[in-house]
Amino acid sequence: MTTTSTSLGQAAPLSITERTSRSMRAALEGRRNGLRAFLPFVGPALIASVGYMDPGNFATNIEAGSRYGYELLWVVLLSSLIAMFFQALSAQVGIVTGANLAELCREHFPRQVSLAMWVASEIAAIATDLAEFLGGALALSLLCHLPMLAAMGIVAVVTWGLLALESRGFRPLEIAIALLVTVIGATYVCELMIAPPDWAAVAVHSVVPHLRDKDALMLAVGIVGATIMPHTLYLHSGLTQNRAVTANVGERRRLIAFSNREVVLALGAAALVNMAMVVMAATVFHKTAPAIDDIGVAYHTLIPILGGGAAVIFLVGLLASGVSSSVVGTMAGQIIMQGFVRVRIPLAVRRIVTIAPAFAIVALGCNVTKAMIASQVVLSMALPLPMVALLVLGSRRAVMGEFALKRGVLVGASAAAVLIVGLNILLIWQAVV
Repeated sequence: MTTTSTSLGQAAPLSITERTSRSMRAALEGRRNGLRAFLPFVGPALIASVGYMDPGNFATNIEAGSRYGYELLWVVLLSSLIAMFFQALSAQVGIVTGANLAELCREHFPRQVSLAMWVASEIAAIATDLAEFLGGALALSLLCHLPMLAAMGIVAVVTWGLLALESRGFRPLEIAIALLVTVIGATYVCELMIAPPDWAAVAVHSVVPHLRDKDALMLAVGIVGATIMPHTLYLHSGLTQNRAVTANVGERRRLIAFSNREVVLALGAAALVNMAMVVMAATVFHKTAPAIDDIGVAYHTLIPILGGGAAVIFLVGLLASGVSSSVVGTMAGQIIMQGFVRVRIPLAVRRIVTIAPAFAIVALGCNVTKAMIASQVVLSMALPLPMVALLVLGSRRAVMGEFALKRGVLVGASAAAVLIVGLNILLIWQAVV
């Protein structure tokens, strides 16, 4: 039975069944081909993809679509393509080194640098859970007509129950996450069927860059922060680091190929869901109710425009998104802390620390959606650190051996990282000036 050292809290190590282990071995040895060879390796990218469909995405994408129509679709597509590369690299780092990104940063970077990265990553983890937890609770509150604090308590219990599946190994938790991801995707398929968009405009704005004003820039940075998630870059390497044992370089290459295919499929689906969020908001709200920046308002606006059924579907997708992404965020937080500072805290403590700001925001009467959008900007600020770390470590032969990034790939990936940093600098400059 294969185990990994990145388990949550005090739970037993994650494991795979003997049957799955044998299937992996047959695929790596070339005795299985096609879908039967690929399926045993499905899981890590699927879990990571949840971070790309969290309530923070709902908040930024709805405002982007309602305020600017289809104009910011190119930002979603571009950031999704960049995310695919960095998630694939994160998975490859875990496969090749047998360590996760946080552990490698602690080992190869100066202590002061790794500690600073840990602090920034913890802030990002709290910002992540803020959006995820608030989004799920808001959906439940609107769906069941519950007080927000009561809904938050229920969501906390549900996510705790899902996290408990971790003690039974990889598959139960992965299956639960897969079901929630399916619900998210299905809700947006339904929404687009109810409100068909202008597909020609969708095609044009998906590839033609345009930023109308500095508010559009703010939203673009928020979309980037909501799409390329810092915590998933750490998480993906942790999910792959000891999942499958390889006997030689050839098997490692096959394993990386399986991982890359899963990344393309899982994150490609997440990109389509994100684009569908913008498209739906642009189709439904841009002309009838422009500049919606509140998820609750979006729900109530949907009712007279598309009917109560469409509004309920919208909330079901948001609830599935909040619950699943909160689970994944907690998993990532544990990997980050354990990797950087070699400390494993009880799961209960971790959950209390990360959800406390969400309870404070609701208790103080702050606007939930605006808090969620602000959290995505915080994520975008923290994003360059793991991106740069992946490029530095991924290009070192001392770390990656013959799997180190080639010069051409490194240049292209560095350009993407510079783009992200540049967007953040522009945002800061706009805020100051």
